Amino acid sequence: MNGTQLLVLAASLLTSSPAAPLRAQAPTSPYVRVAQIEIDLGQLEAYRAAAQEVIETSVHVEPGVLALYSVAEQDNPTRVIVFEMYADAEAYKAHLETPHFKTYKAATQDMVKSLKLMDTVPISLAAKADPR
Repeated sequence: MNGTQLLVLAASLLTSSPAAPLRAQAPTSPYVRVAQIEIDLGQLEAYRAAAQEVIETSVHVEPGVLALYSVAEQDNPTRVIVFEMYADAEAYKAHLETPHFKTYKAATQDMVKSLKLMDTVPISLAAKADPR
């Protein structure tokens, strides 16, 4: 899925003609989670390698994975934030069952000092096709 398709998915709106009665419908929206992770300093490089591998594999092979971004705080690189966007909650559940995610979890189990997962409600999501 390219950036334009992602933008269309994230910004899709239901429209109706002015004369048609409004219907109470829940628009479909992506399932978005944010993970706050504290990594053991001595294992930071190994964690980064594992995170890069699982992110690249997930985006490449899982159609329900729309975006995965992992960043670290500039002044404290052991504090990592992961922004995860899936087509829906079922795509997220499927992601958790993939061999590459299970490998990542097993490999990083002793590297992660703390993990906080936050479910979110998308407000506005946009991306360029090529950010360069």
